[in-house]
Amino acid sequence: MTRVGPVRETENLWLRKVAEDPGHSQWYIERFRAMAERGEDLAGEARFIDAMVPRKARILDAGCGSGRVAGALAAAGHDVVAVDLDPQLIAAAREDHPGPRYLVGDLAELDLPDRFDVVVSAGNVLAFLAPSTRVDVLRRCAAHLAPGGRVVTGFGAGRGYEFDAFLADAASAGLTPDHLLGTWDLRPFTPSSDFLVAVFSAR
Repeated sequence: MTRVGPVRETENLWLRKVAEDPGHSQWYIERFRAMAERGEDLAGEARFIDAMVPRKARILDAGCGSGRVAGALAAAGHDVVAVDLDPQLIAAAREDHPGPRYLVGDLAELDLPDRFDVVVSAGNVLAFLAPSTRVDVLRRCAAHLAPGGRVVTGFGAGRGYEFDAFLADAASAGLTPDHLLGTWDLRPFTPSSDFLVAVFSAR
């Protein structure tokens, strides 16, 4: 039976979807496999990140899903670590996009020995977080930056996480916005934008 009701502050929305529909993760995996087979461009976020860093940069994909961004960055020659909460997505990432080091883990508890030139969280990951963990996740991302490193995020409007609230959370986590964009292809962010790409430095 499908669960209904308001989202709890401590409830991760991806895990809720999987609990409501045990086939959701596989649906997501097959959706992107089908898009890749059709030749659709799935590497826009990776090109954005690649343009920010030198060759062989250390990159953390925080919320990597089935690995399309992490895999493209590894193929471009970067040293990539990729983390996701869903073991099924990580298994698909290892199969479809070998190269990165894939880990199953909760971003709110992220504690790796590595430090990174960029931490990227694309694919609406932030909108799936439990509301009570949003600032913690942003803090953990900031804590994993090498000196001069940056955090890059992207997610859409209408997903229960208002852009103003997100920017306030990022400030609470010690992140200062360097650039706010409306798309991954560098169009400007405006009050009417339905997507936000944010590039942050750590204070």
